Amino acid sequence: MSKIVVLARVKARQDSMETVKCELLNMVEPTRNEAGCIDYQLHQDTEDPAVFVFYETWESAAALEKHKETDHYRHYAATVFGLIEERVVNKLIRIA
Repeated sequence: MSKIVVLARVKARQDSMETVKCELLNMVEPTRNEAGCIDYQLHQDTEDPAVFVFYETWESAAALEKHKETDHYRHYAATVFGLIEERVVNKLIRIA
């Protein structure tokens, strides 16, 4: 089975940037402790601080799907609903 790399880009509404940032930061530690999580890094754009990017590596697609069922992920999703201007998720597998 191939490892899954996720590049998730979230752009917060300008008036909600700090709330979204706080919720994203709250995701880091519990997610890193999940079975199947190899790497989980949060970044903030230097030119547009409303843009956040997660770089994630998961052991499998199943581990990533299980992540979406965790309490901390569900809490995040419910809290930031309506505070996000744009969300793009790319799932990648290494081919070379």
